[in-house]
Amino acid sequence: MRVPISWLGEFVELASGTTPDDIHAALVKVGLEEEGVHSFELTGPIVVGQVLEFVSEPQSNGKTIEWCQVQVGPDDVRGIVCGAHNFIAGDKVVVSLPGAVLPGPFPIAARKTYGHVSDGMIASARELGLGEEHEGILVLSTLGLDPEVGTDAIALLGLDDRAVEVNVTPDRGYALSIRGIAREYSHSTGAAFRDPARLAAHVAASSGTGVGDHVPVIIDDQAPVRGRVGATVFVTRIVRGVDPTRPTPAWMVARLILAGIRSISLVVDITNYVMIELGQPIHGYDLDKLTGGITVRRAQQGEILVTLDNQTRKLHPEDLLITDQSGPIGLAGVMGGAATEIDAGTSDVLIEAANFDPVSIARTARRHKLPSEASRRFERGVDPAVAPSAAARVAQLLEQLAGGTIQPQGDIHEAHAAAAPILLPAGYVDALIGVDYTDDEILTSLVEIGAAIEHTQDGLLVSPPSWRPDLTDEATLAEEIARIVGYDRIPAVLPTAPPGRGLTRAQRLRRSAAQQLAAGGSTEVLAYPFVSRKSNDIFGSPVGSTPAMKLANPLDGEVPWLRTSLTPGLIEVARRNLSRGLTDLALFEIGAVVRPESGRSYGSGPLPAGNARPSPAVLAELNDGIPAQPRHAGGVYLGQVVAKQPGQPAVPASLADALTAVRQLASALAVTIDIEQGRHQALHPGRTAQLRVAGQIVGYAGELLPTLAAELDLPRVVAVWEVDLDALIQLAPTEVTPSAIATLPAATQDLSLVVPLDAPAGDVLAAVRSGAGPLLEDARLVDDYRGPGLPDAAKSLTLALRFRAADRTLTAQEATQAKLAGAAVAAERFGATIRE
Repeated sequence: MRVPISWLGEFVELASGTTPDDIHAALVKVGLEEEGVHSFELTGPIVVGQVLEFVSEPQSNGKTIEWCQVQVGPDDVRGIVCGAHNFIAGDKVVVSLPGAVLPGPFPIAARKTYGHVSDGMIASARELGLGEEHEGILVLSTLGLDPEVGTDAIALLGLDDRAVEVNVTPDRGYALSIRGIAREYSHSTGAAFRDPARLAAHVAASSGTGVGDHVPVIIDDQAPVRGRVGATVFVTRIVRGVDPTRPTPAWMVARLILAGIRSISLVVDITNYVMIELGQPIHGYDLDKLTGGITVRRAQQGEILVTLDNQTRKLHPEDLLITDQSGPIGLAGVMGGAATEIDAGTSDVLIEAANFDPVSIARTARRHKLPSEASRRFERGVDPAVAPSAAARVAQLLEQLAGGTIQPQGDIHEAHAAAAPILLPAGYVDALIGVDYTDDEILTSLVEIGAAIEHTQDGLLVSPPSWRPDLTDEATLAEEIARIVGYDRIPAVLPTAPPGRGLTRAQRLRRSAAQQLAAGGSTEVLAYPFVSRKSNDIFGSPVGSTPAMKLANPLDGEVPWLRTSLTPGLIEVARRNLSRGLTDLALFEIGAVVRPESGRSYGSGPLPAGNARPSPAVLAELNDGIPAQPRHAGGVYLGQVVAKQPGQPAVPASLADALTAVRQLASALAVTIDIEQGRHQALHPGRTAQLRVAGQIVGYAGELLPTLAAELDLPRVVAVWEVDLDALIQLAPTEVTPSAIATLPAATQDLSLVVPLDAPAGDVLAAVRSGAGPLLEDARLVDDYRGPGLPDAAKSLTLALRFRAADRTLTAQEATQAKLAGAAVAAERFGATIRE
C-alpha cells in the first residue's frame, strides 16, 4: 500500500517536519511492514512559463521544430527549442530550466541544437512523471490552471509530495486505504484522527435534490457458493450532467501516481481516488447504456462477457455478475464490462458501491487471471458500512470537478449481519500475552480500534467494528490489545528446552542424506509441488496412471494436481535452468509427495477453533482425512559431469551418475541397495534400474525416453532417480557398527563370464557374490562386451573381485577357488561360462 504523505495528513495530525522514516517507524510499531519511499524524482528549477511567440522552422530531416520565446519570470525570457506543436502563443507551460533534473535521471542544461542554444526545456506530462502522454507538451490550461509566470511548478502540480509504502498482511484489509493507514498511525502516535468516512456520510445525508431518480436493483443469488451469499451490500447513486472530458486536477493525478494508480480519465480517476481514500472499490456506469434495472446474480452456463480490457471471457457458474436486461455488464468486484463503459460522450453516471463475498471474488479473479485493485481489497474484506459514504464521496467529487448534479440517494441493499459480541474474560489478556495490563489500557485499546464495550459480570462484551472482520474471538482481541499498547511491553524470554530432546532419528538421517548428496556434487532445489495430471500419470508409477488429488482452488489452473512424484518438478527446474543457459546440471530434492488410496475420499468435518488445542480424538480425525504424504528423494542429471579440457574429453551425464547418487544416499543411511533391471513407462527400456532394499522395491533410476526428452525440450540423455526416503529410513539399521580397518593385504582378480543377452548383470553379480563366500569383500561390474568373438545371443560381463581374510594373508590359490565357486553358481543359474 502506497500512502502519499499529503493525503495522509488530511486525516491524521502530522507533526511539522515529519519525514517518511518517521511515518514508517510509527507504522512498523503497530505491525505493518516497511517497504520503501516513492517520489517523482525530480529537482528544480522547474517553473511556470508563458510562450510569448514562436517560429516554425522546417529541418533537413523532415522534422519541424518551434523556436520559442518563453517568459519564465519578470524580465526573464528564454529561447527554447521545442519539437511539439500543441500550443499557441500565450499558453502557460512547464519549463525545466538549466540545472533541473527530470525523472530518469535526465539533467537539463543549455545546449545547442537545430542552430539555436536552447536555454531549458518545455516539459510533457510523461517527462514530469505525471502520465504516459508524450505527444505534446503539458499546457496548464488543459488542467484548469492559470498560475503566475515564474510559479514553482513542482509545488503547483503536487510533484513535491512523497509516498511511504507498507506491506499489508491479508488479515488487515482495512489498511489498504488512506483511512486505514491514518487510523493505524493514530494508534501508534496518539495523533488526532479524522475519519473520512464520517465526512463523506455527512455529504450523503445533505446532498441530492429531486425525488425518485434511481435504478432498481435486485440481489438474486439463489444458489450461494459454499453457503456464502455473493453480495451483502449494494448502494447506487446517480450524478447527471457530468462532463467527462474535463481534465483531472494535477493534485489528484499526482496522488494517484504516488499511490501506484495511473490516471485514465476524470470519472475513472475519481472512483479510483475514493477507493484508495476509503478502501471501498467503486464502479461507474454510463447510465444511458444501461438497459432496465440491475440484477446481481451468478453466471449461467455458456454466458460470456467482454470486460473493460476488451477481452471476451467465458463465464463460470460460480462467477458473480452485475447484469441488466441485456445480460452481463460486469464481473462483480473484479472488472466492469465494455458495454457500459464511461467514455467522452457520457453525461449521466450511475455509481455502484457494494460489498461482495471475499471467497467468491478471489476465486473469480484467479479463475480469469484478472487481478485488480478492486479484487485485491474485496479478497481481504471491505468495511460493509462504508459503501454509502463512498458513493456519496464520488458523487461529491463528480459535482465539484465534473460539473455534475447529484441525485437523491438511490437503492441501498444491506444484508450483512453485525459481528457477534465477543466475551473477553477478566484476566484472559494477561494470561495469554504474559504482560500485566491495567484495566484502563485494555479499555482504551479496544475503544481506539473502534470497538463497542459493555461491562458484564464475567468480563467485557466487545463488539468489533465493521472494518475488522479479523477480530473473531478473545484471542484475536488479546493480540490487538498487545499490538496497540506496544509489542515492546512483551518481555523477550527464551524458553528452557527440556532435556533429552533434539532431532529425531528420521530428521538426522534426512539431513545426512541431503549432506551426502550435496557433498557428491549435486545441488539441492525446492520444486513447485503442483503439477499437471499428465505429469502425475507419466511419473507417478512405473506403469499406468496413479491416484492423485486435485486442488479445489489452485493458484494456477494449468497445474492443479498435488504431485505423486518429485521427478516432474525436478524436470521443470532443469528446463528453467536450461532456458537461462545453464546446460550442465546435477539436481536433487527431498520433499513430500501425496499418495491417496484409490477410490477413497478424503476430508474432515469443520476445522476446530484456533484458540484451543484440539483433543487427541479431533487430531486423529483430522489426520485420517489426509492422504499419505511420504518423503521422497530424487535427482536429475544432464549435460556434462566433467567439462572438456586439455587432455580430458567431456564426460556426459548418464544412468551411471544417477546410480552413483543412489549409492551415496544408501551410504548415508547405512543400507545396501540392490540394483536390478527394471521398467518404467517414462524411461528407456534398456537403461532402467529397479532399486530394492531387503527385497522391498524402494525406487527407480534410469534415462528418460528420448522422445519424452525431446517433447520436454531437454537433451537426448537425461538421467533421473527417485526413492521412497521414508521407506529407506524404516529399513535402515538403528545402530551401525563401524567396519574394522583392514590390516591384511587383499587379493584381486577379474572374472569374465559369457552369459545370455537377457541375463541381468545385477543378477549375475549377485550369483557370483553368493557363491564366492565370506572371503569376497567386494565385487563390481567393470565391462559389458557384445561383439565379435561371442555368440549372437550372448554377452561378456567382466567383474572386478577383491578377496580378503581377517586372520591371514590369502594365497592366490584360495582367491581363485573362491572366484571359481562364484562362477559355478552363475553357471548354475544362467548357464554362464568363463571367457578365456
